[in-house]
Amino acid sequence: MKRKIMFMGRSGAGKTTLTQALYGEDIEYHKTQYVNYSEYIIDPPGEYIEDKQFGFALALYSYEVQVIGFVLAANEPFSLYSPASTATATREVIGIVTQINARDAHPELAAEWLRIAGCEKVFFVDSVTREGLDKLISYLGWDEDEKQPKNKKAKTAKAENK
Repeated sequence: MKRKIMFMGRSGAGKTTLTQALYGEDIEYHKTQYVNYSEYIIDPPGEYIEDKQFGFALALYSYEVQVIGFVLAANEPFSLYSPASTATATREVIGIVTQINARDAHPELAAEWLRIAGCEKVFFVDSVTREGLDKLISYLGWDEDEKQPKNKKAKTAKAENK
């Protein structure tokens, strides 16, 4: 089953770039001004987690997904996530360390902060080089169609065209 995910993280953490990479789009920086809502990803602006008055919106959107992804760039000087903050979630929460190949990156430190927040599963990704994306895609079940035999895919496509 393909699971829907909502990314949470500060502005600049790499949520939108990660979304573009997961969908196989060209990486093009743009500041998220509103909640980007697509078939498998909800990508809210970083301000939603940076300003507590927007927190209710994150809570509401979380009901529409199966997984919440705490996104933290590997070159962050601190973590926005409080210890044990996943305990209040009503969905599975995973950690995603982005920008792992940045010159000033400390991916293990970022992962430790995510574990302290309560993320039991942590993924390391670089959206530009696509490093680590396959593991996240597999975890979310997005590669399920690729596991079907080719002739089954063809039969499904023919049935849909009728």
